[in-house]
Order: sequence, then C-alpha cells, then structure tokens
Amino acid sequence: MSDLLWNRAEQPAALLVLAHGAGAPMDSDFMNAMAEALAGQGVSVVRFEFPYMARRRQEQRKFPPNRTPQLLAHFREVLAALPDDNLPVWIGGKSMGGRMASLLAAEADCPPIKGVVALGYPFHPPGKLEKTRTAHLLHLTVPMLIFQGERDPFGKPEEVAGYGLPENVQVHWLASGDHDFRPLKRSGLTQADLIQEAAATAAGFIREG
Repeated sequence: MSDLLWNRAEQPAALLVLAHGAGAPMDSDFMNAMAEALAGQGVSVVRFEFPYMARRRQEQRKFPPNRTPQLLAHFREVLAALPDDNLPVWIGGKSMGGRMASLLAAEADCPPIKGVVALGYPFHPPGKLEKTRTAHLLHLTVPMLIFQGERDPFGKPEEVAGYGLPENVQVHWLASGDHDFRPLKRSGLTQADLIQEAAATAAGFIREG
C-alpha cells in the first residue's frame, strides 16, 4: 500500500478518496490546491498513488500507467485500508483518476461508496472525438459530479451535450477553464478561482448526496 496524504476538515461531512491523473503525482500543485480547498469546505480528502506513479517517485524515472484492472485493484486496496471513522465515503480523481473512480463505481461489486467526483473527465482523447469513454456511466447507481473546463480538449460543452449522460451524472462547467482549470486571462478569473468554485460546489453536492 502506498503512503496516503491527508487533508482533514475540521468538522468533515464526508471523506473523498482522490486519485491523481495519468501524468502528475498525488502532490502536484493542482492536487494540493484542490485538496486544501475541499478540506476548507468541510470535506476531508485522502490521496494515494497508483503503483506506476509510486515507482516513478522511487526510481525517478517515468513509467506509463498500469493497465485498468491493476489501477482498479489498487483503488480497492486503498478503500479497504481506510480507517473506520463512520464518515460517508466518496471517490474521485483528476482526469484518469476520476475515470478510474467512475469505472470502479460502475462495477456490481464496488465497495460501499456514496458517489463520485471527477475533476476534468477524459470524455475522449484530445482530437479523437470518436473514442468516447462514457459507456460505463450508464451503469452508475450512485450520483456523479464532473467538473469540466469549457476549453478542455478532453471534452467541450458542445461535445458532451450529445452524449446522453444519465440523470445521476451531472457536469458543472468552469468558465474558460482548460483541463487543469486554468482560465484565459481575459476572463478575469484565475485557476484558484475555478478550483475554489469546484470545491464549494463539490462540497454542496456531497452534503446533498
């Protein structure tokens, strides 16, 4: 089991187990800022690293992501190792991490969770609109909230509108944001603004769930 990184809220309403994206570790600037913002909104966050990323950290070399079954198995191990503190458990992640959370949540034998929060969901690879990654979302029985920048090359508003997502999967669009929630300068917004918007909205969604 890899080390866990905690951001504990003072009076937590829930615990969000947050996975990193394909290319950056659990303590990237984005992940740090998002975890801090969520904890500030009353949601405790625990982060972990998939085996390939832990190996990158140990050997200081790049390795590609593990295959999906290995990623999902590790996600399950993390959930099984959580302390029993009676908090509702949500799962989620950045990009690939959010996709893995949703794949796990769609499995019939998924551990008990309340829902999914995805940060920059990879609806399709950039430039490959035909390769959608949405089929499993139809099998989700828990609520899912996706935060997506309007300029995200992994899925823009006009593309996502045509996917026919189920009612329990909602998308919250972040004005002018890219895949890392960085807005255009002329928007008058900052990445910190969009991260804070996402954290506050996610906390509200989690409390309602």
